[in-house]
Amino acid sequence: MIDQMRGLEDLKCLAGARQAEVAVAFDRQQRQVQAAAGVPAGEQGAGVAAQIALARRESPAKGSRLLGLAKTLTGMPHTSTAFRSGLLNEWRATLVVKETICLSPEDRAGVDEELAADTGALDGMGDKAIIAAVRAAAYRRDPASVARRAAHAVTERSVSLRPAPDTMTYLTALLPVSQGVAAYAALNRDADTLRSAGDERSRGQVMADTLVERITGTPGGIKGVEVQLVMTDHTLLQADAEPARLPGYGIIPAAWARELALAGSSMRMPVTAPGPGNLGSPATPEAAGEATVDASGRHNLNLWIRRLYTAPGTGELVAMDSKARLFPAGLKRFLPVRDDTCRTPYCDAPIRHHDHIRPWHSGGPTTTGNGQGLCEACNHAKETPGWTAKPVPGPRHTVATATPTGHTYHSTAPPLPGTPPNATCGPPGTTAVVPSRSTAAYCAPPKRWPVPRRQ
Repeated sequence: MIDQMRGLEDLKCLAGARQAEVAVAFDRQQRQVQAAAGVPAGEQGAGVAAQIALARRESPAKGSRLLGLAKTLTGMPHTSTAFRSGLLNEWRATLVVKETICLSPEDRAGVDEELAADTGALDGMGDKAIIAAVRAAAYRRDPASVARRAAHAVTERSVSLRPAPDTMTYLTALLPVSQGVAAYAALNRDADTLRSAGDERSRGQVMADTLVERITGTPGGIKGVEVQLVMTDHTLLQADAEPARLPGYGIIPAAWARELALAGSSMRMPVTAPGPGNLGSPATPEAAGEATVDASGRHNLNLWIRRLYTAPGTGELVAMDSKARLFPAGLKRFLPVRDDTCRTPYCDAPIRHHDHIRPWHSGGPTTTGNGQGLCEACNHAKETPGWTAKPVPGPRHTVATATPTGHTYHSTAPPLPGTPPNATCGPPGTTAVVPSRSTAAYCAPPKRWPVPRRQ
């Protein structure tokens, strides 16, 4: 069985190397087609990575990285051979390419020759050891390029948010090393001060609470923020077990959602454990989301409830209250609530663009049926030559996207909380699957029907 596992691992590496070769050939062929169609040289290759991502059932961002890996490996024969033979898997081949990407093709080939991965020089090394070896070889080859890369990295500083288990989240900051160390040292110092003064929270809890308070300027970080928690009326008012959905995070338990919506309207910060609370006073649109602190130190949140109307049986979101605050158009609010994340199959990026499925310049109406939420990259890819999209009739909003090669991929809006378990979810022929130990309704697949078919 161990020999079988090793053999299957080698087969995965061989398949990955072959995929890389096919990706390079496909990129070359698509560029030739685009050149023949009169596409300017600087725009040739647009949409290729997105097509590779769909074929490999990956996000568009991952497709771009995979294409970049494949094209770079063509100039690194030793690394490519090691990948094909199983001495390096796809991830470790990616690490080699990543640490040499700042070099010229000639210097990159020199590093490849120096390491000679196909001879087993990197065999047995872990990820960190491979990174160290490649980085050292790259610096010896061209220290100036490595220094310029480090200087450029400062411009890529950013903050990101991604879900964590158990209704938690990761707030990540990519910072220059001096700033990151200074910020961590300040939080650590304050945690020592508070704990020595008798604070019963753990060091990690104090650091996390202090970080949120300093960023938002408010204890607990709650001040005029609209979180758009989506749940059924039964979950909110009748203690139903139907899970809720928190845009930007995902599905959360019903009890936690009620705690946030109801008990959270009058809560003491910092909170170390859920506790009972009272529903706050009815809010006006102007006051929605604002927070005040009473004499006892409690945070009183005003709540604003917006009703969503779904079609019986299918859960299709058909309308919502038009009242809005700080947002110009109801439709711009409607699409993110319905679509949750970018509608491109396998892409979980946040919605940044409100897209006309049938382009407006081609007569596409500005309606819910002709609208979808996309991330910026996917919207740009959709506008390249050869891409078409159209709404598909069905119980829930479905979009058929065709790529320049004639492959079609379907994307159906995810079920909202409260969707009946027997709801039909996509194009004709798709059915719903009822989970065995939950009242939540999920479709199979839960969001997409990305099986390609040639037209």
